Formats: sequence, structure tokens, C-alpha cells
Amino acid sequence: MVLDQITQYIQENFIYLHPGYTTLNTIVFGIILGMVILLIIRMFRWIDKDPKDLFIPIIPFIFFGSSARALVDNGIYPLTYLLVTPGIYLLTGISAILTLLGSVLIERKTDRDYRYIIFMVGVVMCLPNLYYIQHLDLGVVFQVMGSWVLVSVPFILLGFKWSLLKDKFNLSVLLAHLLDASSTFIAVDYYGYGEQHVLPNALTQMADSAIVMFPLKIAVILPSLYVIDTYVEDKTIRNMLKLAIFILGLAPGLRNFLSLAMGT
Repeated sequence: MVLDQITQYIQENFIYLHPGYTTLNTIVFGIILGMVILLIIRMFRWIDKDPKDLFIPIIPFIFFGSSARALVDNGIYPLTYLLVTPGIYLLTGISAILTLLGSVLIERKTDRDYRYIIFMVGVVMCLPNLYYIQHLDLGVVFQVMGSWVLVSVPFILLGFKWSLLKDKFNLSVLLAHLLDASSTFIAVDYYGYGEQHVLPNALTQMADSAIVMFPLKIAVILPSLYVIDTYVEDKTIRNMLKLAIFILGLAPGLRNFLSLAMGT
């Protein structure tokens, strides 16, 4: 009986098919993410690679996970545990890690650049999703991309003067999160969607607008990048933290954008 209650509690709060996050599962997922990042840092040291090198090659994997989730949102893919939180993260993450390890092994035996192998495997994985994405509303595309460009341009220009954003990696991390903010803003304010995450939802309710996502992202990401660059001396740790933050911005940003553009 107790075991059944524990299983039911886990299914209802952590392995669920309904949308949304609670304070509890947000904290638990955050702790798990931190532990995973520590393990991945050890893996990068073991294979003697820099996480920064995966900045571009990992993008197809991010698109794979985000587009698969968007296809679920729009009823094209079935609503299954494998394609929602946390299943989709496990599927995408394990696929990326196995591809990384396999590509490093191939590089050592053939001298082929492991980064190109990772990128191409990710592109192949995306092909079924691309096939099923048969329509995107151009109005939504213009709204999301227009707001994203409008907010991003000042920081791109600032990058010519400010050393923090001269680093293209840092700038890309910020831009990824601004895409997430843009997609959330358009979806919530203009199409009646709701914010699922606890803190953003509370701030959106207080401001009566998801436009609050822009200052929230800026206020969190820029200081985080500054602290990482200033106080984290180990290159592997520093770049892994940035890569993780980049993924945490781009993945939901792409998912929201695709879900909205496909569903209108």
C-alpha cells in the first residue's frame, strides 16, 4: 500500500502527462540537473574535450527535443511519457551523450572531426520531426522573431563595447533566453496561453503581462554570465555551465515558438 502511494505520488508530481510545474518538482528537477551537470563535467574531462565546442553541434539535438514536444502539443505525436517532461529530456540527453562518446571514438580512429559527426547525427534525428511540421503561421513567426530581434539588437550592439558580450558564447546564451522570453510573451499576451513555470507565472500574474519575462531574463542571465566568467577559473566547468544555461534557454524557446506557430 505504501509503495503504491509513493509510486502514485511520483507519477502525479514528477512523471506526468499534464502540463505545468510546481515548486516541489521545480526544486527536485533543479537538483537532478545540477547532479547531471557534475557528471557531464567529469565526462568531458575524461574524453578531454571542451563543452564550448558543442555550442553549434548540439543545436540539432535541442531542435529535436523541442520540435518533438511541439508536435505532441499539437496532437501530431502521441502524448506519452517518453515525449513529455522528464522523458523528452532523458531521450534527448542520452542520445546526445551517446553520440558525443561515439563521435569522439570515431575521431580517435579516423581523424574525422567529432563535432561534424555530432551535428550530422542530430540533423538526421530531426528529419522525421521536420517532415511532420507541415505548416507554420507566418504571423506568429513574424511576431515572435520580430520581438526577439527588437530586444536582441541593443545587446548585439553592446557587444562591440562590453567585454562580457564580446564573447560570442555569452551573447548566444543571452539571445537564447531572449528567444524564450519572446515566445512566452507572444503566446501569453496575444494567444491566451499560460506560463507553466512557477516564478515566471507568479511575475506574469503580478504584471498582468508576460512582457516581464524580458527584464527577468536579462536580470538573471547577465549577472550569471559575469559571475561565471569572473569567479569560475576551471575552463571545463565554466563552459559547461554556460552550455547548460544556453540549452535551458533555447530548448523552451524553440518549443514555445514551434507549438504556437504550428497551432494557430
